[in-house]
Amino acid sequence: MTIKALISTMNSYLIIILSILLLHYLLELTAALLNLRALSPELPAEFADVYAADVYARSQRYTRATTGFSLIQATIVLAVTLAFILAGGFNLIDGMARGFGLSPIPTGLIFLGLLALLQALLHLPFSIYATFVIEQRFGFNTTTVATFVADGLKAALVAVVLGGPLLAAILWFFETSGPLAWLYCWSAAVVFIVVVQFLAPVLIMPLFNRFTPLAAGELKEAITAYAAGQRFALQGIYTMDGSRRSTRANAFFTGFGRFRRIVFFDTLIEQLTTAEIVAVLAHEMGHYRLRHVIGMMALSILQTGLMFFILSLFLDSPGLFAAFGMEHISIHAGLVFFGFLYAPISTLIGIGLNAYSRHNEYQADRFAARTGAGAEALISGLKKLSVRNLANLTPHPFNVIVHYSHPPMLARIAALRRCFSAADTYCSR
Repeated sequence: MTIKALISTMNSYLIIILSILLLHYLLELTAALLNLRALSPELPAEFADVYAADVYARSQRYTRATTGFSLIQATIVLAVTLAFILAGGFNLIDGMARGFGLSPIPTGLIFLGLLALLQALLHLPFSIYATFVIEQRFGFNTTTVATFVADGLKAALVAVVLGGPLLAAILWFFETSGPLAWLYCWSAAVVFIVVVQFLAPVLIMPLFNRFTPLAAGELKEAITAYAAGQRFALQGIYTMDGSRRSTRANAFFTGFGRFRRIVFFDTLIEQLTTAEIVAVLAHEMGHYRLRHVIGMMALSILQTGLMFFILSLFLDSPGLFAAFGMEHISIHAGLVFFGFLYAPISTLIGIGLNAYSRHNEYQADRFAARTGAGAEALISGLKKLSVRNLANLTPHPFNVIVHYSHPPMLARIAALRRCFSAADTYCSR
């Protein structure tokens, strides 16, 4: 088929969807290329005391390698997606799902499951290469093949056990509930989000990692003393065997109420001093005390409601189904097709959420600095983690806006430095 003939067969929905896919690709391409141009061989003065010249050069090679690989992946995924749409792939999968002769909801679950399987197979080679080639080359990967396979199978199991019932409920509401279906779906999604927050630390996360109570000693005493000084009850302090998969280090809070726990990667404990770990804890505690977790969850819930409402307006549009060459109109296929139309809104919301998250990170840093953990200890810990993770110290501002949920490290440290000035009220706010 010639380009002219192809265009003549397109409806407005298909043109919009193809434009969205191409524009999103151009957005990612622009952010990546600008980020590569922003790389500078000159080591920032702030890191002169911790970054050896050869290690800094290695961090820039890592940024180039991961960025180039992500562009190759994005290009191939875009090409496959376009070919799949134009070749009528969705109609073929729908026919396979309908071939079982089941009712609409099981048929929909089979359709969505087959698409999820195809997507997983498409991304699997990239995941293998990123883990066992790029991460291995730069000294991060400690994942064995057995662990990699087990993680994939466990993730699929969790998706089926948790995601399957939610998808079934969404299909059922849209099949039976009329104009208010989007509201019922939103309610179901909210319940799901809240329940998962409680289940994650006690049922889901232990499927993938081993959590061990922090042993008695200097570190536990320092953490307990700091938490007591803040009148913050810690339901548990754990170490996680992050070293099974990577040498990267991290720490996080998870769960709510009596399920709340602080988790340190074992790699973090190996790399930071006690004072630095307490400062990292104080930063994470700041997120809780300043209600950032609840705020982010509330925004996520509102976004979900908006998505379901807009979805209800397009779900049974004949033109949308014609764009994908579908023989049948169905709720399950409409969910997928709407995802293409919603992508620009999702991107804009994501940029807004990233800006909100970066703001929260500055606030959590200030909390740590003004509650006794110390800005100097936090700066020292952040610098060590940046070096160990080969962080890009000079990301382009456009890439930060589009992708960064945390401020660039130099900006974070500069803000914390202001805490050393007695005349500055930055850390008292």
